[in-house]
This record gives sequence, C-alpha cells and structure tokens, in this order.
Amino acid sequence: MPAVSGYHFDPVFVVHHLGDLGSGLLRTLAISAIGMAGALLAGALLGAISALRIPVARQLVTVYVEVFRNTPLLVQIFFLYFALPEAGLQLGGFTVGWLSLLLWGGAYNAENFRAGFEAVEGGYVEACRALGFARLSAFRHVTLPLGGRIALPSVANTLISVFKNSSFMVAISYPELTETAVNIVAVTFRVFEMFLAIGVIYLGLVWLMSLGAGAVERRFAIPGGH
Repeated sequence: MPAVSGYHFDPVFVVHHLGDLGSGLLRTLAISAIGMAGALLAGALLGAISALRIPVARQLVTVYVEVFRNTPLLVQIFFLYFALPEAGLQLGGFTVGWLSLLLWGGAYNAENFRAGFEAVEGGYVEACRALGFARLSAFRHVTLPLGGRIALPSVANTLISVFKNSSFMVAISYPELTETAVNIVAVTFRVFEMFLAIGVIYLGLVWLMSLGAGAVERRFAIPGGH
C-alpha cells in the first residue's frame, strides 16, 4: 500500500482483529439496546406526567430533566462508576453503561414527548371529553397516539444519539467497541487502521438506524400532516 508521511496502511491488520472488534461491538449493542429501550419508555412516561401536569410528580420530572440535560454525560458516568461506591453502591461497567445511557436519553425523550403531547390540538381532547371520556382515558386514546407521532422524529434522533454515546464507556474501560479499538492501538500502534475501522462500523450502523427511523416515521405519519 502507498505510504503517506511514512505511514503504511495495512488493511489486513483490521481483518486479523475482526474477532476482537466483533466482541466489542456486541457489548456496544447490548448496552445501547437496553439504554434505548429504557430511554423510550422512561421518556414516554415522564413526558406524559409533564403534559398532564400531575402535581409533585411533574416537579420531580422537571428536576430530573434539568439535571441530566444540563450536566455532561461523562460526569454522569463518572458519578455512577466512581462516586456511588463511596456511598456503598457498587455498579459494574455493564450496568453503568446501560443505566447512564437510559438516564441521559430518558431526560431528552421526556422533553421530546412532552412537546409532542402538548402540540396536539386542544379541540381533539375537548371533543373526547365531551363524549364522556375521563382525563386519563382521553390522554390514552387521543393525546398519546397523536402526540407520540408528532414526537417521533426527535425521539428517533435521541435514540440514535444514545447509541453513539455508548462510546463514552471508554472512560471507565468497559470493553465496548471504542475501548476495544483503543486497547488494540495501545499494543500495536496501528492508529489509522483501528479508528478508521470503528468509524466505518459506527457510520454504517447509524445509517441503518436512520433508515429504519425514517421508515417508521413514514409508517406512522399523521395523514395530512406536514
């Protein structure tokens, strides 16, 4: 292969380490899947609490959202991994991985869903109440399906960010994809090959997720909406 500034690119090196990268990718997918599912469910529940203006609970949701949206994810990871053991709660790298992603993504999705629920035209809810539906029943049959569809694009973007943020677990040496590449680089010094390889992997997966999100958005788009 041609040399660039004295560096000889070796694609075979990447092939020889596909097994290691595959193991790291499986760990990335595991913590990301749990974090994304949890962020989706937590966001919908907390967004509903905010939109329904439930006393006390709404204020607690606001505090949670403000804390996790306005502090760096890396600080949150360090707190869970290094600070909690000082208080007697020891969490492993896997648990910290999915839990930190869930808490971070849940805070953003809470706002995504709240905005979607509150964007539902009031006339729909009023008509539902006029037909005798209770407040929660009206929310379940009207606000939830319509507001969820409105929130879908921003929720999808947040879930993709949750997946990408799994790479932050390198800070606690959890052997996900990025940490695996860093460890290989530390031994072999093949920086270009490793980071190009994981860059392509992340790019490909995010592209597939974006395609899937676009298909879901089209499937559940509100008829006549823009």
